[in-house]
Amino acid sequence: MSGVDAAAESERIVAAHAARATLDPITDRHPITLDDAYAIQALVTADRTERGERRIGWKLGYTSIVMREQMGIDQPNFGPLTDAMLVGDGADVVGRFTQPRVEPEVALRFARDVEPGADRAAVLAATASAHAALEIVDSVWTDYRFRIEDNTADGSSAAGVVVGGELDRDSIADVPVVLVVDGVEHGRGVGSDASGHPADGVVWLVEQLAARGERVRAGDIVITGGLTSAAALVTGGVISARFGHGDEIVVSVRHGRTPLS
Repeated sequence: MSGVDAAAESERIVAAHAARATLDPITDRHPITLDDAYAIQALVTADRTERGERRIGWKLGYTSIVMREQMGIDQPNFGPLTDAMLVGDGADVVGRFTQPRVEPEVALRFARDVEPGADRAAVLAATASAHAALEIVDSVWTDYRFRIEDNTADGSSAAGVVVGGELDRDSIADVPVVLVVDGVEHGRGVGSDASGHPADGVVWLVEQLAARGERVRAGDIVITGGLTSAAALVTGGVISARFGHGDEIVVSVRHGRTPLS
């Protein structure tokens, strides 16, 4: 550890999220290591579980070139997903987030634990199903200005996930996706944009978790990284993603207009 007060930093993050406020990055005040950041993340997650949330899986961040370029990040990271982050397809998330952005992803739901040392084939063999998904990120850092360590401490900005229809597990590397913001195309991608193959990101995640005494377990959902740049979800806005050719699978989320007082 670099001397950072992990407990104090986690308390600042928790309090800011509760107040729907934002903060300046930790690294503006002093440098921290990625180990520091994951220690802070673990404390933030512990606060969530102590308040009754249940961890249901993991998110991967910065597995695609487009997301690394958008955010100026040069390596992947991960964060936890909890049951409180589940958002229904087409749901209105008004009042839930502070500065939400949305990105399309391939989600994998696991039938059994994935053991350390697993390769792509082992990850896919352990996968029960693959799904079209949207991740809602909501950084605690003002205007999404952060370094990888700050983002990691904040759970890689994990805030919400919409798990949509099922994809062909054997074709997830080739599945095309179009992200549409208020009826206008925002970006295009393909499943292989995440780590070269969505399952390859899980290979990396399994080793990272093993080093911290964690596992990808039966029943877990892993979202494997943004396939386009993230788009802001503004008041009154609707964001959807279309996966596949022909009989497309569409998943969406909206942000209703706040009633006038």
